[in-house]
Amino acid sequence: MPKILLTAAGSYGDVAPYTGVGARLREAGHEVALATHDSYAPLARAAGLEFRRLPADPRTPRPDTAEPARTTGPGGTRALMGQAAAFVQELAGGLADAALQGADLLLFSTTTAPLGHHLAEALHLPSLDLPLVPGAPTGDFAPVVSGSRSLGRWGNRAAGRLSLRVLDRLYADAARELRARLGLPPATARTVRRRTEAAGRPVLHGFSEVLLPRPADWPARLEVVGNWWPWHAPDTRLPPVVEDFLAAGPPPVFLGFGSMAGGEGERLGALAADALRRAGLRGILQAGWAGLTAPEHPDLLTVGAIPHALLFPRMSAVVHHCGAGTAAAGLRAGVPTVPVPVTADQPFWAARLAALGVATAPIPFRDLSADHGAARLAHALTQATDAPARRDHALAAAHRLAAEDGAGEVAKAVGRLTA
Repeated sequence: MPKILLTAAGSYGDVAPYTGVGARLREAGHEVALATHDSYAPLARAAGLEFRRLPADPRTPRPDTAEPARTTGPGGTRALMGQAAAFVQELAGGLADAALQGADLLLFSTTTAPLGHHLAEALHLPSLDLPLVPGAPTGDFAPVVSGSRSLGRWGNRAAGRLSLRVLDRLYADAARELRARLGLPPATARTVRRRTEAAGRPVLHGFSEVLLPRPADWPARLEVVGNWWPWHAPDTRLPPVVEDFLAAGPPPVFLGFGSMAGGEGERLGALAADALRRAGLRGILQAGWAGLTAPEHPDLLTVGAIPHALLFPRMSAVVHHCGAGTAAAGLRAGVPTVPVPVTADQPFWAARLAALGVATAPIPFRDLSADHGAARLAHALTQATDAPARRDHALAAAHRLAAEDGAGEVAKAVGRLTA
């Protein structure tokens, strides 16, 4: 069987879904390696995948940055772009090193595809793009990183084309250096992107039409196959301390911000505790990158990394930043969501959840810093837990999601490519 190299880079939500894809491909008889950061090596190996190291691990402190780049407030977008450019520059060489260790088929995530296409060209290997979010222009909605506001069909398409040009510029320097290293003739990022599009290879998107219907104006090669879920061992169970907490009272509310809000754990924990007290609810706080902590209280429990697939269905509601994977996990669990988007594509997914009737109106993360932040969160928690219709919508969406097999669709596509 051909050897498959999966490449994924970024935060946990950018990487973990590919462990589920890799495990499914391994079950189909393929030899699979996952190239990603050191932080996720245990995830890759636990799923039975070979691990190949990529640099630019976002969990590793950098000597040239005294503190993480701000993601909210004035200058947040500019800081993120600068951080992203440095990330891409460091990532390029690592991707080449990983691919040169040997592969017969290359699979690219959203973050690795713009660099990966140069590798596929140089190594004369087939490849498949597996993005977690929609990136191609469409009249149905504006680019996901621009928020949830539609600009009209013409405006949405124009903004989508502009977004691709911004992406090309972001990867331009890294791509130029990578092509030189690989002995390829000069070509701009835009040229290579257009060549890839012209080749007509399928692009499989790892989100569900339950949450976002496939745009009708997309070409046929752009497919939406359903979510890819992070792998965890079939015999994994919730920790005893969590089971004991769940048994001690009514279903609690989950609160977590994933890889967002680094360094704000104490403030957010205190705010969450205040909001839960006002709403008369119990809560489980997931520490995440923010280091979320809360005062000791019998109705509050702070936990570390626990698979959302096990924890979310036991909740009365979930409060989170609405990254693509976490938004889908809440939907899969059939519980209402209180969206607190921070940046990037999170406001887009938060708005989609609200439009589907499974979430309250989004609370922008910056609003939690205001004096009324706890009161506003408490009000949203009451709305989420006291509205039977919202839970009914969530259960109906979960039932539809359960019929999908996104990783299985990837396995079928890989089978066609390697036949």
